[in-house]
Amino acid sequence: MRIVLRIGGSVVASPSNPSLISNYVDLLKDLRKKGHEVAVVVGGGTLAREFIKAAKDIGLDEKAQDEVAISISRLYAQLILRALGKLSCENVPLTVEDALEYLDQGKIVVMGGLKPGMTTDTVAALIAEKANADLLVKATDQEGVYDKDPKKYANAVKLEHLKFKDLSRVLAENKHKAGIHQIIDPEAIKILRRKKVKMVVLNGFKPENVLCAVKSERIGTLID
Repeated sequence: MRIVLRIGGSVVASPSNPSLISNYVDLLKDLRKKGHEVAVVVGGGTLAREFIKAAKDIGLDEKAQDEVAISISRLYAQLILRALGKLSCENVPLTVEDALEYLDQGKIVVMGGLKPGMTTDTVAALIAEKANADLLVKATDQEGVYDKDPKKYANAVKLEHLKFKDLSRVLAENKHKAGIHQIIDPEAIKILRRKKVKMVVLNGFKPENVLCAVKSERIGTLID
């Protein structure tokens, strides 16, 4: 199976969590041992946001702020990449084409952001689309996708299964609110819907959840 794993910065980088990063390294080794091909896209978390604020405070424009955040995500990618050793690509890919080339070589791809204005969700979706991935797993700080922000509403309900068309509608209705749209980037959804890539959103603080998703066990929120 060809898998794209999107590890949220909220999981491994808010704050930096070396122990959890090590657990993900073990997970990736296990997936490779089982014969799966894997591409990982990791976010920059709170450290990226701190640098964005610093860039803004010294007068840098939004593009420059974004570039700083991308650099942070690539640092976290490098931690995972180096820990994987020869199983992984030599360097953090800077383009989709580079990522696909490493994937075709049988390497575990580990990368961060690509360019200003593009979220790491969208990067993961693009990799999934171009690599003809069987599954995209998003490991986040929530149990799945909710009907409204569970951090704000105690009565928020986790959705077990969604169709892309339904999710797009929900996202469109909430695009100006700090709600469901934050867990999956709307642009990424457009790409995945176009390619019909199956996606599972789950609790990333338990890397074993990813294995459950790969085995098609019921976990998180399935979107197809």
